[in-house]
Amino acid sequence: MKSVVVVGAQWGDEGKGKVVDYLAGSFDYIARVAGGHNAGHTVIIGNEKYVLQLIPCGILRPAQHAVIGTGVVIDPAALVAEIETLAKAGIGVENRLHISNRAHLIFPYHRELDKAAEGARGADKIGTTSRGIGPAYEDKMARRGLRMCDLLEPELFRKKAAHVVVEKNRLAKGAYGANIDFSHEVEETLKSGEKIRAYICDTAQLVNDALDGGKSVLFEGAQGTMLDIDHGTYPFVTSSSAISGGATTGVGVPPMKIKHVLGISKAYTTRVGSGPFPTEMPDLDAQELRKRGKEFGAVTGRPRRCGWLDLAMLRYAKMINGIDSLVVTKLDVFDTQREIQVCVGYKYKGTPLTEMPALAEHYEHVVPEYKTLPGWCEYSTYGVKEAAQLPPAATDYLKFIADFLQVEIGMISTGPERDATIVPEGTLLARWL
Repeated sequence: MKSVVVVGAQWGDEGKGKVVDYLAGSFDYIARVAGGHNAGHTVIIGNEKYVLQLIPCGILRPAQHAVIGTGVVIDPAALVAEIETLAKAGIGVENRLHISNRAHLIFPYHRELDKAAEGARGADKIGTTSRGIGPAYEDKMARRGLRMCDLLEPELFRKKAAHVVVEKNRLAKGAYGANIDFSHEVEETLKSGEKIRAYICDTAQLVNDALDGGKSVLFEGAQGTMLDIDHGTYPFVTSSSAISGGATTGVGVPPMKIKHVLGISKAYTTRVGSGPFPTEMPDLDAQELRKRGKEFGAVTGRPRRCGWLDLAMLRYAKMINGIDSLVVTKLDVFDTQREIQVCVGYKYKGTPLTEMPALAEHYEHVVPEYKTLPGWCEYSTYGVKEAAQLPPAATDYLKFIADFLQVEIGMISTGPERDATIVPEGTLLARWL
């Protein structure tokens, strides 16, 4: 049984899309486990660029099945638009796309309430994408959400939705002073539902049957460990489980059926939106790194905050996820860096920390401890495909990361293209491919 969970080991945007796409050809099923259309995965194949928001990027492979699991919240209109965009590019999803009948729906009213709530926070904004993700998960946990299976019963859907719409109209007016009537959204959502109903099924049954039948499954997470609703820098987090454990609940497979966890980290660190960021660079350094690394959101276009690699955070991510192989992406972005700072620990008010702070406010007093490593600015690593071709300083940098975390470096990405990738011999990834 070959089953692997791919997780972001930082604050998301680590390059999971490219990694999943690279691995997808060696797996039968690629299953998305959490998040919504706020998470964009960018894949570059030749001269073509694909930005996928809901559908797992395994759909770009002609023989693979793409599964949207129970843990995902789905905006039907966004999903239809994504299917149509793929169709225009000559990529069909018929008989290959499978959507959980238990996945919850995002309505337009979720987006409007998301925007209103974020605006009301003023200077205390969380940094949400305002795409309705959080409000949809709120309704799910409050047991008033509507699901994909409801779309299969239009009359029942209308009856359930009518009660919810009345409540949302009151909320919009009472909490935010907005006179909005969400009634028309019911029929709009049903129309979108008609276009995707053929893909709706029991994906837990599908994936478990596949594993029991000897098929291989790659579980694709969204966002990153430090954005996890339980284990991240709360409240500056997403609304779902972004760690490896989320794969079991997000698809519906028992933990013993998941054999490996692959963590993804950039050669440096980024995050989007507000919240703690101990290794954040000064503005001028961050601007330069952002320019070289093209650090702008795949979905929103927002500039990402940039900082040095944080091994204290990655050590935490390894523990929480059970990472047994690490991918380092965007190594080439450091090609012009003469010296590289690496965070090897934290101090809180002068005292070394052995645990990650639970309170976001404590990060204001966290001081990272750095080790300085030499860069390799006389060399270019862009597009390198063999480990032996890397400059010695780049090899030493990767070895330092591996030794500190006590984990193998299973893959190195040296550019956004699919083939700008190194998979060292003898690693777990080499055996999976």
